[in-house]
Amino acid sequence: MIDLHCHSTASDGVLPPAEVVQTAARLGLTAMALTDHDTTAGLGEAHAAGARLGVEVVGGCEFSVAVDWGEMHLLAYFVEPGDPELEAFLTWARDDRSRRARDMVSRLTGLGLAVSYDDVLRESGGGAIGRPHVARALFQRGHVHTIQQAFDRYIGRGRPAFVEKDLPPLARVADLVHAKGGVVSAAHLKNYGTLANLTRLKEQGLDAVETRHPSHSGDQLANITDAGMALGLARTGGSDWHGESAAAGAHAQLGSQQVPDEWLTELRARRPAPASSP
Repeated sequence: MIDLHCHSTASDGVLPPAEVVQTAARLGLTAMALTDHDTTAGLGEAHAAGARLGVEVVGGCEFSVAVDWGEMHLLAYFVEPGDPELEAFLTWARDDRSRRARDMVSRLTGLGLAVSYDDVLRESGGGAIGRPHVARALFQRGHVHTIQQAFDRYIGRGRPAFVEKDLPPLARVADLVHAKGGVVSAAHLKNYGTLANLTRLKEQGLDAVETRHPSHSGDQLANITDAGMALGLARTGGSDWHGESAAAGAHAQLGSQQVPDEWLTELRARRPAPASSP
């Protein structure tokens, strides 16, 4: 079995990349994709650990993109650090994450909560900043009793300190990833994984759809699978593990989603030839 969706301290996970790979090896996974948000910074360490431990590490990244219903997460596979065009785009995305975190902190302080951007930076440890870091800062400051409570009260969508991202269109990110020889998959669509929606996403460059995800109910998994297969999309799946010692919300234990290695073979077969440099 494999896992095509997990995170490390390079973004909002709690374990360093090498420890994520070590966990995969301990669980007997043959392959995993490290898909940190808007960064490839953890891939070098993950690849080295994978070579040492006998686990194939697929270079990945999780982007946030604009679609008809708002924000969607897009998993990219077979991307690697060091490409100037890709890294420039990711730097822009991380800068927007920093802007968003500052704006959230400003709203939180306006609500009378003692929390600072430096608190958030400490929680991020130098990784790409996300809302979980703001939630952890609120928890450390004693403003909430749990991380989930921070989302429910303050920084979840529709809550008083929520701030939108500046989202690029899906087609822009898909084109960029395809030019680097990668493929893209729509992540945890839940009820948005309809035939109509996936048809439009495929027209914008989608190659695959994440069917097995801990947030999907049985009906959602079946509906997304049927729609994706009708359109000829490849399938992906993963735990969305962030390093928690127990299942947490939409995150499950690494390797828990029963993803067969044949799915990675199919993804690999769909890779386009990388665009040649000018």
